[in-house]
Amino acid sequence: MTLDAPLMDPGLVDRLRRIRLLAMDVDGVLTDGRLYFQSDGGETKAFHTLDGHGIKLLHRAGIEVALITGRDSPMVSRRAAALGIQHLYQGIEKKLPTLRQLCTRLGIGLEQVAYCGDDMPDVAAIRQAGVGISVPGAPSYIRQHADWVTEREGGHGAVREICDTLLQAQGHWDAVLDTYLHGKA
Repeated sequence: MTLDAPLMDPGLVDRLRRIRLLAMDVDGVLTDGRLYFQSDGGETKAFHTLDGHGIKLLHRAGIEVALITGRDSPMVSRRAAALGIQHLYQGIEKKLPTLRQLCTRLGIGLEQVAYCGDDMPDVAAIRQAGVGISVPGAPSYIRQHADWVTEREGGHGAVREICDTLLQAQGHWDAVLDTYLHGKA
């Protein structure tokens, strides 16, 4: 299978092949960025099932996933647990130091990280990661630092687009499709 048009740059495809960790912000990437507050003080977020399944596919392929978010949210903890995401960091305003610490713990370099973010706290991680990614809804001054801007919006399949592309670049795509085409999932 060939990669989709946005990633035809051979240099970018080569860097995607080396990725061992997909790290990302939550609000604006895994969600659409809107926060819903209830009268009792509760908070609601919407997560796209396509993104969740993509994360599960990355796990099966041996690619780690991390969430690094500036907010603390029980809903994010629940979603991370449901998806088997072991690397969850909440209340983090400066994302790059946390990302560096995680890389050290995992024994990988930043060049083996794809990082997706949409706002100022993400820009240093976007710039330093092996593949910096942003989403269409991010301000232009954030998107300009990314190696790749997804076609899909945050919370509307952007993470799935990233997952599928990583799986394609690393040669896992045919096996993934075969699993589902032959009822082995």
